[in-house]
Amino acid sequence: MIASLPMTWTLTAAGTGRAICMAAFLTMVLCGMAGAADAASSPLAGAAAEARRLLLEKHAAGEAARIERGVAQVMKLWRAQDGDAEAFKTFVVESFIPEGEALDAAFARLEFAFERIGGYFTSMERDLRRGTDLDIGPMLSIDPLLASFSPRAHLIDDLFSNKIAFVVLLNFPLTTLDQRLAAGMTWSRRAWAETRLAGSFSVRIPADVNQRITAAFAEADTYISTYNIWMHHLLASDGSRPFPAGLRLITHWGLRDELKARYVDPEGLPRQRMIQTVMDRIVRQQIPAAVIDNPLLDWTPSTNALLVSKVEDAVPPPQGKSAVPDSAREDDERYRHWRGIYLAVREADPYDPVAPTFPDRRFQRDREIPERDVEALFTSLLDSPLGGRVARLIARRLSRPLEPFDIWYVGFRPRGRYTEEELDALTRKRYPTAEAYAADIPRLLTDLGFDAAQARFLAERIEVEPSRGAGHAFGAARPDDKAHLRTRVGAQGMDYKGYNIAVHEMGHNVEQVFSLSKIDHTLLQGVPNTAFTEALAFVFQSRDLALLGLAGPDENAAALRALETFWNAREIAGVGLVDMKAWRWLYAHPDATPAQFRQAVVTIAEETWNRWYAPLLGKRDVALLAVYSHMIDAGLYTPDYPLGHLIAFQIEEHFRKHQPIGAEFERICRLGSITPDAWMRQAVGSPLSEKPLLNATGRALDAMEQAGD
Repeated sequence: MIASLPMTWTLTAAGTGRAICMAAFLTMVLCGMAGAADAASSPLAGAAAEARRLLLEKHAAGEAARIERGVAQVMKLWRAQDGDAEAFKTFVVESFIPEGEALDAAFARLEFAFERIGGYFTSMERDLRRGTDLDIGPMLSIDPLLASFSPRAHLIDDLFSNKIAFVVLLNFPLTTLDQRLAAGMTWSRRAWAETRLAGSFSVRIPADVNQRITAAFAEADTYISTYNIWMHHLLASDGSRPFPAGLRLITHWGLRDELKARYVDPEGLPRQRMIQTVMDRIVRQQIPAAVIDNPLLDWTPSTNALLVSKVEDAVPPPQGKSAVPDSAREDDERYRHWRGIYLAVREADPYDPVAPTFPDRRFQRDREIPERDVEALFTSLLDSPLGGRVARLIARRLSRPLEPFDIWYVGFRPRGRYTEEELDALTRKRYPTAEAYAADIPRLLTDLGFDAAQARFLAERIEVEPSRGAGHAFGAARPDDKAHLRTRVGAQGMDYKGYNIAVHEMGHNVEQVFSLSKIDHTLLQGVPNTAFTEALAFVFQSRDLALLGLAGPDENAAALRALETFWNAREIAGVGLVDMKAWRWLYAHPDATPAQFRQAVVTIAEETWNRWYAPLLGKRDVALLAVYSHMIDAGLYTPDYPLGHLIAFQIEEHFRKHQPIGAEFERICRLGSITPDAWMRQAVGSPLSEKPLLNATGRALDAMEQAGD
């Protein structure tokens, strides 16, 4: 989850695993120390000097440092429309609050006010998105417009206009990332809350810019949420239909999970190869536009041939879909939406000179981990010679040379013992509706290691709803609201994919509830960044089969978990690097067309593949690393996945020493949105690092090789 600051909200969707910033991007652009003219040359310089003199006379030298800091912070963001020099001086002198009871009372009042403001905006925006987010009938033409409307677009402008923002800046400290990293471990909880409070007002983004950013994210999200492939209408070269009727998969998550499921299918290999071809067509924009979410046409991915379908799935035809074959490709829509987000967020760049690009804001403001450090983590993981050893182990297990889609190998997991059909039958019977899953949440939580009181507390604060897209967790922002769990629930019930996503999203919801309703300062609600909420959700998701009663004790469980985490993290680290490099390319080529951007992304994906994956998987110039949908709709989100795997592994190692996990899970969630380094040290006793995973993977390989595996 994005670090929770006042008046921000986060929409996470991580079974598919996403954390979508439809308005949470405001967090990224509202957390810098905005520049202005040098103080000495400012027209306010004289008024500021007089204000400082008057305040020192009134409050004495003990407040000198706070007075100097506060006046400077207000000066940086005071504009002509806020008043002339005399108005500035009057405001500063009258609004400064000395340390003591008055400042404590003002802080408490502001914290409560911003909790209510942010909380009600969050629930309002969630309601406005019902038509695009939930499976409540056909999407209406008005639904995307409602989803793209941000009722809080003018909020920051309003808070500056009525001077509330200036009161905050005058009395509470702005901090830099370097300061937070250097001194944060020594700060009190109140100090952390104060820095989050002031950080919300450190730049002024015009409302019309915020609204255009909201609209761009919403448009891309709608595009992705409706991007489905009807698998029964995929034809092999001999005209056969490898997939069952009615199977409708969202890209990329549904396609990827179907590919994973086919490892236990005796006829799975040709199906996996077909899915890989579909993914490649999507990335390269060679997919015919007519087949997207269309059960009326048959498509042969290997040749791109289209036919009028000779079968009918048991669903109404999609609105606007034609049965007339049209092989015209999708015309770079994927990259138009991605570039549309770039064009929108770029408008905020001039207002944040400390973090003047969207990637800067994502890493410095949102993640609070420097981009160079994130890239070094991923590169270290990919460079490790353990990758080759694990690849050889997988090839032995599969009794064949590895192919590109084996980046998603799942044979280390207990799931590999069961077919998708077996799992679907079990989950559909247990969860015929979203309500059935909601009713089972108390049992699920107690089985995970939460006590009965915790389970009741959490279940009362989680609402389960059927998702139109792959699924997501939409957290609350005030304690008297509920967290919302969304996953796909078909007409026959919740299949295993939907269940797996639901368990993941439940992990998000539990974190969201604890880090809001049980925290000491609601200004600190949430966790340091999206990677952390992903990590906590992975802890739940890894236990999904155990919750179905299918995974018993395994003496090799720790070793297998290390191997699985390493292979998953290695796969997604390349995706994160492609995403990062693509954004750098966009900033270097601001006038590029969607077609030029497509070619650049494909080239970046192929080059990344050739360096780190082709030596293990036997084929060059593969573009699969660019298939992730959150590259399109979530704005540099994918680096949070590999970070989440690394964090989750360290958390899991910590939980092994604290069983059952319920009390410890609650404790670490209540740490809130401090910096990642401070959170990790307080949560598990060590900083974020790839070394624990690499060391465990090496030990696991040694043990398995000695055992002859």
